[in-house]
Amino acid sequence: MSLKKLVESHQKFKEKYHKKYYDMFRELVEKGQSPKSLFIGCSDSRVVPNLITSTDPGELFVIRNVGNFVPPFRPDSDYHGTAAAIEYAVSVLKVENVIVCGHTHCGACEHLYHAIPDDPELIHVKKWLEIAEPVKAHVLQLHAEDDEIRYRMTEKFNIIEQLFNLFSYPAIQRRALEGNLTLQGWYYHIQSGEIEYFNPETNAFESVTDTLQS
Repeated sequence: MSLKKLVESHQKFKEKYHKKYYDMFRELVEKGQSPKSLFIGCSDSRVVPNLITSTDPGELFVIRNVGNFVPPFRPDSDYHGTAAAIEYAVSVLKVENVIVCGHTHCGACEHLYHAIPDDPELIHVKKWLEIAEPVKAHVLQLHAEDDEIRYRMTEKFNIIEQLFNLFSYPAIQRRALEGNLTLQGWYYHIQSGEIEYFNPETNAFESVTDTLQS
C-alpha cells in the first residue's frame, strides 16, 4: 500500500470508525488503558491481532516482533524493547493473560534453516534469530521428512519455547505462581483463520473453538 493510499485510508477511519466510536475513544483517554491481555505476536503483515481476536481498542496490549520471540530476561541495562513491554504489561498494567501467538508460514522460523549473510544491514536480524536456535536444534533431532513439515513443526515448537522464556521474568514467575496470571500459546492458521492453543496436559495443539464448545 502506497503512502498516499495510507493517508486516504486514515481519512476513512476518521470519517467512519472514529466518528462512530467517538465516545469509546474519549473514555479511553479519560480513564486510561486497562487491557486484560498481553498479546505477543509476529510482525508478519498477515497477522493482525485485533482483527483475528475481534477486539476493540483498549482490550489488548500488543507486542509484535520478528518471529513472536521472547528474549530471555537479561538485567544488563541495555535496550530491550520486547522485554520492556512485557514488564510494563505485567507489572504496571497488571494484565491477567499473556498469549504468545505464532502462525503458519512464518518467515522467521523458515530462515532459521538458511544462513543469514554477514551483512551490516542484517546484523540485528541475525542476532535476533539466535533466540530460536534451541527450537531449531530440537526439530532437527526429529528428522522431519521434508522442509514444509519441518517448518510447521518449528512454528509450533517456537511457541512453546517462548512460553518457557517468559518464565525467566521475575514478575511472570511470581504472578503465575500466585495464580493471577495465565500464559497460553496460540497457533494461527493464516489460510483458514483457525487458532489452536497448546494444551500442556495433552502436550498437543488443540482447537480453541472445540475447547469453548466442550
